[in-house]
Order: sequence, then structure tokens, then C-alpha cells
Amino acid sequence: MDRRVPTVALLMALAALATPADANAQACPGHTVVSGLRRPLGLARSNVGNLLVSETGTPLSSSGRISIVEPSGTRRNLIDGLPSGLNDVSEPSGPAGLAMQGRTLYVLIGIGDAVLPGPFPTTQVPNPAVSSPIFSSVLAMHFSASVEMRTAGFTLSIADQQTLAAGRKVILTNGGGDTIDIELVANFPDYIPDPLPGFPAIVRGSNPFGVAIAANQLYVTDGGRNLVWQVDVPAHEFSELATFPPIPNPVPGFGPVLDAVPTGITYSGGQLLVALFRGVPFPPGGSAVQRVEPSSAEQSSFIDGLTTAIGSLAFRSAGGEELLVLQHSSGPGLFFAGPGLVLRFSAPGAAPMILANCLSRPTSMVLDEHGGTLYVAELVTGRIVALQLEL
Repeated sequence: MDRRVPTVALLMALAALATPADANAQACPGHTVVSGLRRPLGLARSNVGNLLVSETGTPLSSSGRISIVEPSGTRRNLIDGLPSGLNDVSEPSGPAGLAMQGRTLYVLIGIGDAVLPGPFPTTQVPNPAVSSPIFSSVLAMHFSASVEMRTAGFTLSIADQQTLAAGRKVILTNGGGDTIDIELVANFPDYIPDPLPGFPAIVRGSNPFGVAIAANQLYVTDGGRNLVWQVDVPAHEFSELATFPPIPNPVPGFGPVLDAVPTGITYSGGQLLVALFRGVPFPPGGSAVQRVEPSSAEQSSFIDGLTTAIGSLAFRSAGGEELLVLQHSSGPGLFFAGPGLVLRFSAPGAAPMILANCLSRPTSMVLDEHGGTLYVAELVTGRIVALQLEL
């Protein structure tokens, strides 16, 4: 999600390995809906009640996937072969945030292998052999409810990715007679120049992560560029809406500042609520949820003192408007040493209720407001966990 030193990436991997998946699964108050997913990052609910899950992939290129998960836990492919590649810290990067409007699914594609490690720590340079022309993009997928209910899946080819990059629609079919239409809504620049003295080739990569919908506008967080994009869907145009400055780094030895690293985003009451994950070494209390006014881009503090906030979700309960915040980890130490949390805030300044403190590096959540079931994706275990929420 941000530019990291190779040593930091190794520590992150060790932290993940040090958190046994079975122990977390036994401790959580919910139950496993499905497991074995390819590093799930994004969740959405369709209007027929299924979960749609973005899987960012494996070490193999073009291994990104969108799965349909039925309430029973049955998993089927919606589409395989989506762009995915190893990023500059050797982690798979591909499909990320999801949002569904009617019968259109908006899919973010992350930075993939568009950049490589630079000449010294925390720097990036362009990859001359990038594996896909549509990394750092937004795709729109149109498919019917009947296709969703019965399909055995579709596969996107490299040729299809090139067609999309050229601005042309792709219509996929399968042996069952089903079709899915795909178009490129926005293709953000993979990177921008970020030179240092003597190193003109250094760049800063774009890494879309979360997406929110308001009418015919998409709002997309970019954890690499520390900003929110506004995407005009009918016009297929995009612009920078808001940028987030760094803050002083309270931990010596890891650089003078912490990047904002915006991740999850939700639209509520005419405002955007943006989770700021913060950068290395991910100190407790450094994360926040920031409020952004879409028409003016004016920012204001909403919730401070969080740790690795990666998602937020506004919902209406019997007591009024409330907010859930998903924390990727919550230990008192640095990096990702503790379990993930779901926090429930009745108001921004109120003390939160902890709904779950046993998740394994969660990445996203979605709520079934009719049944009160909260679904949470876990990166490390490849699980979707269901938690019951009292509305």
C-alpha cells in the first residue's frame, strides 16, 4: 500500500507467519463463510444477495480473480485472469476495491508490477516489462442477475487487457452461453516522476485501493499517491479530488514523516469518510478517518487515534447513524503484530465498542443491513468471516 524498504517487507511477512490462522479462527465470535481465496482485498454485495470478492492474486501474473460467494459458502468464479503482478515489495497486487451499483460491478486494479525497487530504500523505478497495460485502473463489469446465479465463470486474456487499454469494450462468453461486458472507466497513470538529485528515474506509483459510489461519480483512494481520485463514469474522466499530507513520524529510525496511505472509503450523508492507514512502521494511534467534502474537497478530522485503519462503513441502527472501522492490526507494538479489529462508533467522539478482536489482517467488510450480518475478508487466511451485528 505504500513504498517500503525490503527489510520492512520481510518483517511484515514474518509478522503474518507469526499469527496462526487456526488460533484466530477459534477465537472469533463469527463463523467462516468460505476459505482458500487468493488474498482477498475487496467485498461487495449484489442485489441478489451474493458476496462478490476481489482476490488480488498469487505470485503468478494475471492471477487476479473475482469470486461469487453464495450465502451458503459456495464459491464460483465470476472472472479469472485479471491483471496481477508482484509489486516492488514482492507481494501480489491486482484486483482491489469493489463497488456494485445495479448490475454494474466496479473493480479497482492495483499497481501490479508497474514499478520495481529503486536504487535505494523506499524508492521506485518504472518496470520496462510490465505484465499488463491496465494496472492502476477502474473496470466496469456488466452482467445480468441470471448470469450471476448460474455462471461457471469467464476468463480475461492478455489480448482482452490490451483491447480494454485501447478504450474498446470487451464482451466475454463461456460455454454456457453467458456473457459479461467489460469496459475501462479510468486508467490512472501507473506512476509520476519523483526524482531525487542524481536519480532522475525515480517515480512514485499509483495504487488504487478503495472505492465509493455517489450517483454517477466514483471516489477512489490511492495509497501510493496519498490522494482520492474523482471519476466521472459517463464521461470516463478522472481528476484529483483531495490529497493527504504526511505527518511527523513518532518512531525514530524510520524517516521523519508518515505517509497518509488512504485505504478504505465510504460515502455517508454527503461526505466521504477516508481511512488513513499511515506508513512504516505503522505505530499505534497514528491512523485516522478523515472527512472530505466532495464538492469543495475540504477536509476535516473525523476519528483519530486509530491503528492501521483499512476500512470504514456507515450504517443506520435503531440509535441513528453509526460507523464501523476495520483495523488491519491492533497490537501495542509496531508493524502488524496484533489481531485485526472491528470497532463500532455511535458518534465520532464516543468510545468504540469492539465487535471482534481476533481477525487475521482483515482488508475489507460489507454489511447485509437486512439480516445484520457483517462480512469481513482476511488477507492471510484467505477467509470471509461472518459476524452478527445488532442493528
